[in-house]
Amino acid sequence: MNIVFMGTPDYANTIFKRLIKEDGINVTSVYTQPDKPVGRKKVMTPPPVKVTANEAGIDCFQPITLKEKEIVDRIKNENPDFIVVAAYGQILPKSILDIAPCINLHASLLPKYRGASPIQQALLNGDKITGVTAMLMEEGLDSGPILSWNVTKIETNDRKVTLFNRLADMAADLTTLTLKNFSKISPLKQSSADANYCKKIRKSDGLVTFEFSSERIYNTFRAYEGWPGIYLESGLKLLDISLADDEGKAGTIVRIDDDGVVVACRTGAIKIHMVQPPSKKGMDSLSYIRGKRLGVEDIFI
Repeated sequence: MNIVFMGTPDYANTIFKRLIKEDGINVTSVYTQPDKPVGRKKVMTPPPVKVTANEAGIDCFQPITLKEKEIVDRIKNENPDFIVVAAYGQILPKSILDIAPCINLHASLLPKYRGASPIQQALLNGDKITGVTAMLMEEGLDSGPILSWNVTKIETNDRKVTLFNRLADMAADLTTLTLKNFSKISPLKQSSADANYCKKIRKSDGLVTFEFSSERIYNTFRAYEGWPGIYLESGLKLLDISLADDEGKAGTIVRIDDDGVVVACRTGAIKIHMVQPPSKKGMDSLSYIRGKRLGVEDIFI
């Protein structure tokens, strides 16, 4: 079968790599987002999917929009059996949805989390299970009929990266299974009444305070690992934390261990292992409090 693939980040790239290795599947072309400046030096960097496409010798296109007639005609001329979409970053217009069945691999158990950040939202909410859904796309946002799904537990030590990687592997398996059994599947209509929408994440979402519960801070840390990370109002980034069993006045240091500093929250406490002051490199929390001359019962700032 001939496939047109659309996707951008590592999650999509895992699925794409599986497709190009699968017997009976021919990826005729790839669509991904334009290269973007990355890091302080703003180095133009291609999406992971583009790198893989170039290595595999598959035509790769990076249009700003999919609405151009030239793009629609190009995809039509490939006569694809399916268009597979995973974290592409653009809404597909009806002109492309009408070319062939468009299957989206969404990183949640629809309709629970529709939108841009389902993995982060599951972690933020402290969910115990999540999964991936293969959905037949329509013009609505993640509202199309469900074709298949797979479920996984969210462990307490799961963070964004570990969950992304596990769900990507699950989505890759689900993609090939769904494509090869498409004719046998009866699509299941979603219940919009049960739908929740998760937003695009902003840097300001990483702001935390010790007036939050320890669970809320820890879940925010898990969800925003890497970017935007979590930080205090002072700008101090908390690079590595874990939950602690202590109690105390919110914001005060209640215990100092060899592996970190325990700080009380509104309820519960967190152990801070690594921090990064503004405009400085990361450091262990013990070095940080020594530099600030902080001890037990002092406010952690």
